[in-house]
Amino acid sequence: MEKRIIFRGALAGAVAGLVAFVFARIFAEPLIQRAIDYEGGRGEAQAALDRAAGLATDDHEHELFSRAVQGNLGIGAGMVLFGLAMGALFAVAYMICLGRVGNLRPRTLALLLAGAGFLTLYFVPFLKYPASPPAVGHEETIGQRSAYYLIMVLASVLFLILAVILGQRLKPRFGTWNATLLAAAAFIVVTGALMALLPAFGELSTNVADYGRHATETPLPLRNEAGDIIYPGFDADLLYDFRVYSLAAQGLLWAVIGLIFAPLAERLLGNRPIRVEPAAEQAAV
Repeated sequence: MEKRIIFRGALAGAVAGLVAFVFARIFAEPLIQRAIDYEGGRGEAQAALDRAAGLATDDHEHELFSRAVQGNLGIGAGMVLFGLAMGALFAVAYMICLGRVGNLRPRTLALLLAGAGFLTLYFVPFLKYPASPPAVGHEETIGQRSAYYLIMVLASVLFLILAVILGQRLKPRFGTWNATLLAAAAFIVVTGALMALLPAFGELSTNVADYGRHATETPLPLRNEAGDIIYPGFDADLLYDFRVYSLAAQGLLWAVIGLIFAPLAERLLGNRPIRVEPAAEQAAV
């Protein structure tokens, strides 16, 4: 049974990854190319300033794969594999939750779990550290940015699990609706507190030392010694559009996982709620 559920989750994830890739290829990939063009133009402007100041300039490295390969085969394969992995992870979480989180039908549980996956693995971390296209972010801070983002992802997953447990504990006393509201409020409070404690990327020590204190790592206008703007800052509309499409692509990914997996699970498990008896749960532990 477990293998059949995981197979269905992986299948749903692979299809979802393909759908998300088609969406990203149409809407996000042109924005990525514009960001790369900006990065190249800014690099040339910076090199010209360095040469004028008598400083050595770094030669551009030759790309191993062309942009056509990166924007089609690379992104496509990456998103399908990512979707497959998320689908398998989703199926494992589904088996753990099945019969243990209330009197839910298999289809309903699948849809709720897909929403929870999008919420914890992408949307909540996105609120603190939104996705950025090429040219936004400094190479020196990649390790720090990755660590803080991972902390945000793991914390959001943990906080949601604790919120579900809290809701189950409060349900006998306050009822399902009030217990759900209280658990959701607790999730929002602790998540907001963590977001307030974690630094913004523009406040990382490396950025403060080199560029001053800012809210983000978005490139500011490039100026010469006289203060004249040599190259403009990063386009705010481009950054906004990229983040909107990134959020939409992830939302689409998790929606397709849920919508495909839900009927497959219900066909396999039946359309009646499944409950785990205490004795069976203890044996499983």
